[in-house]
Amino acid sequence: MEQPQAPRWWAVVAVMMGIFLLVTAEQLPIGLLSQVASSMGVTPGMAGLMVTVPGVVAAFSAPLLPVAVGRLDRRIMLTLLMGVMVVGSVLTSLASSFVWLLASRVLVGLSIGGFWAVAGSIAPRLVPEAQVSKAMTVIFGGVAAASVLGVPLGTLLGEFSSWRVAFGSLGGLSLLTAIALWWWLPPLPPREPVRLRILAQQFSNRGVRVAVLTTGFVVVGHFAAYTFISPVLQDISGIAQRHVGSLLLLYGAAGILGNIAAGMFAGRHPYRAVLAIPSLLLLVVASFPLLGVQPSSGVMLLMVWGAVFGSVSVSIQTWILRTAPNTEAATALMAFTFNLSIGFGAMVGGRIVDGTSLPVAMWAASGLFLLGTLLVWRTPSRVVGEKHR
Repeated sequence: MEQPQAPRWWAVVAVMMGIFLLVTAEQLPIGLLSQVASSMGVTPGMAGLMVTVPGVVAAFSAPLLPVAVGRLDRRIMLTLLMGVMVVGSVLTSLASSFVWLLASRVLVGLSIGGFWAVAGSIAPRLVPEAQVSKAMTVIFGGVAAASVLGVPLGTLLGEFSSWRVAFGSLGGLSLLTAIALWWWLPPLPPREPVRLRILAQQFSNRGVRVAVLTTGFVVVGHFAAYTFISPVLQDISGIAQRHVGSLLLLYGAAGILGNIAAGMFAGRHPYRAVLAIPSLLLLVVASFPLLGVQPSSGVMLLMVWGAVFGSVSVSIQTWILRTAPNTEAATALMAFTFNLSIGFGAMVGGRIVDGTSLPVAMWAASGLFLLGTLLVWRTPSRVVGEKHR
């Protein structure tokens, strides 16, 4: 395997920024849902399709786009995908109808899936072997940073100006990142064609199956409820809309703390770390409609929610590293599952919210967390090399 002459850390940072912006774009409608729904004259459940559409598109573009482009240089591919992100974000900010708004989100989904599928595999070509783990941590740190910082900051910008300005700003930052990718990445011709057969083979491993299914339960449940966190905080906890952006920023800070804590704990106890995630989310989300009826209790539950969900990526990835026969293929499979679950969760939550109520959506999400808890609990801890439950 070829090794770089010297570490290209600026290239690593550029790839991380691409991941950060793409995941932020995917989830930003969550914080601006009420504003977009009011502006476009649609229900909050219908506005949730802004999360569903790119999530579903990204899920399928993750495994299929690398196959479709064949031997295209990955430097060119990543730069072009950020260019598509620029176009999608600008079109979103200019959309005159909800139909055109959703059409622009298709472009965002294409960028997310294709970029995510390639980003992780190029780390060994940017830094020496001894620093690959650190480079991977930096690159995929963009996912956590987007979830816990990008969305809250974008929400604040939207509240101080408008949701159109927030999405337009994403387009401008994406243009700068595309230039950085072209400038800092070296030529990266693919070493071999990407094949789908290896992805299917990962399911023969019990550890991978449990990780994928648990991820599906957790992420679908989370986004079925969290997509509507703005109306939840307003209608259940009695918090004014002008405070939602600030609270999501605190949610982000809690997520960072959860990510750090899980990173230290999951390395020693991956089984317990993964088991704790759906168990704690079950308690928090199920109790929210009952206990979060005051601003103070709603904020407290939101902070715990953020800390727990912030631990998902590092905990599940540690599980995958312990169990997967092919970690790259398993990671691509996880990207497919994660993104599809985001879209499906937002869609299911939207249908429940429009058909019943916000509390019912949160209890339905809790049912999925219960399934995730039972799945991990019934899996022997020795699957991930942990001796005690």
